[in-house]
Amino acid sequence: MSEPPYDEPRLAINRVYTRQGDQGETALAGGQRVPKDGLRIGAYGTVDELNSFIGVARSTIAGVTPDAPRIAVLDEILLRVQHELFNLGSILATLPEDVHPKQARVSDADVTQLEREMDDLGAELAPLRSFVLPGGCRLNAELHVCRTVCRRAERELVALSRRESIPGETIRYLNRLSDALFVWSRWASHVAQAPEVLWEPNQSSSGRSGHEQ
Repeated sequence: MSEPPYDEPRLAINRVYTRQGDQGETALAGGQRVPKDGLRIGAYGTVDELNSFIGVARSTIAGVTPDAPRIAVLDEILLRVQHELFNLGSILATLPEDVHPKQARVSDADVTQLEREMDDLGAELAPLRSFVLPGGCRLNAELHVCRTVCRRAERELVALSRRESIPGETIRYLNRLSDALFVWSRWASHVAQAPEVLWEPNQSSSGRSGHEQ
């Protein structure tokens, strides 16, 4: 049996509140005290937010599975992504000089896996002729929420990278994940046989009134 690439977590959460953050600071993995509104904290906080929204989507999948058993494939993928997002948070919460060789992180292999899954599920979808409006079914809308939060996390990582050193694969991972969430939202609607609503610019109030004239 090969040795796992990353160390298992070494922590014990006995009491959630510590009062150590009452002055607006928090600790990085290396013990450094930093402001809670810093770019690094904001970035991995948004990654945590994304993880929570993916958990919501997985809960919706559980309710959809009896009527659309194939959707369980997506649940397996999203569960793995949740683990990967914690790995991403681990490396973001650590300054480069404190990272150890077996610390959890995302890698280019994770990026490649997302690409493979996008290609596999996307092969079932019809080509798009316009942008898609979020909705059609609850799971589709929730995955679009995940996509937009992922894009925000990516933007925050780019901003952080202009000030501090972060691994390049962290940005690549979020960039690819946001694309994957778009494909998966469409695939979820396809499997659930939910309608897909395309953007029609002339459906706006101004567009309709102009057409009626």
